[in-house]
Amino acid sequence: MLTVDTEEPGPGSAVKTAGRTGRRFAPPGGWLPYLLITPAVLAIAGILGYALVRNLLISFQEFGRRQLISHTTEWSGLENYRRVLEDERFWASLVRTFVFMAANVVLIMAIGTLIGMLLYRLGKPMRLVLSIALVAAWAMPVIASTTVFRWLFDTQFGVANWAMRSLGFSGYEQHNWFGSGFSTLAIVTLLIVWASVPFVALNLYAGLTTISGEIYEAARMDGASGPRIFWSITAPIMRPFFLITTFLEIIWVFKAFTQIYALNAGGPSRESETLPVMAYIEGMGQNQYGTAAAISVLTLIILLVALSFYFRLILKQEKEPQS
Repeated sequence: MLTVDTEEPGPGSAVKTAGRTGRRFAPPGGWLPYLLITPAVLAIAGILGYALVRNLLISFQEFGRRQLISHTTEWSGLENYRRVLEDERFWASLVRTFVFMAANVVLIMAIGTLIGMLLYRLGKPMRLVLSIALVAAWAMPVIASTTVFRWLFDTQFGVANWAMRSLGFSGYEQHNWFGSGFSTLAIVTLLIVWASVPFVALNLYAGLTTISGEIYEAARMDGASGPRIFWSITAPIMRPFFLITTFLEIIWVFKAFTQIYALNAGGPSRESETLPVMAYIEGMGQNQYGTAAAISVLTLIILLVALSFYFRLILKQEKEPQS
């Protein structure tokens, strides 16, 4: 027999309904996690926000040594940007920055992937030794590692010149490895790749351990070769890792400053100068702070535009499992 509940809503039913409605607006984990991170978010936003706004304002000012000493503000509009965009060194540095970034990211991802897969295949003792070596390289401070590389390629006492002479090559008596912009950036590339590969290798190894070994065993039973297994199984499963890691490496290499400046200060004759180094030299070296601020703003805009397409790929990848 069909029965219909004809009970009229009492005073408590409104409270229950309000409670159910109110819970819809609460995040899944509640508000406590957001309240706990709010102080840190506000502090970071305040520090970074002030620096970005201040830098943007300086880029519209004629800000040099005279203005710095006299504490005066002279607005120049878009003059700094016009001066930078008409400077051939800016465009040369821009091209150099993108070529330098591309070479580093490709080498880092390729070598890191190979070492990560090697970690997965090695036995426990050798895996431990290799992991310790990777962590040691990764943990070394940038200035310390840059100083070591400077010693390795020293003109008079460098190991590189000694090794080349020992191998029978001539012309390496006090050879200056930092005599051209190309060779300087090649050494910087070696340094950055050496310091960045451990991040990719260790994280890839951690991801590979989550893949069931039965999948690889079934592929081998079907006669799949090593490269075929990688491109058909490993790469698709680890695609989110490769996308995110490449995204991070692009940002880190694009803004690389310490290694380039500490090795040769963007020289010789500013031939190894990238955009971050150019901004620093214009500001701290030439005391043209308005021009340096304009370069840094343009650098940020260029990086955001360059990464926008890649960022869309990452967002698309995250939405694919839900479809």
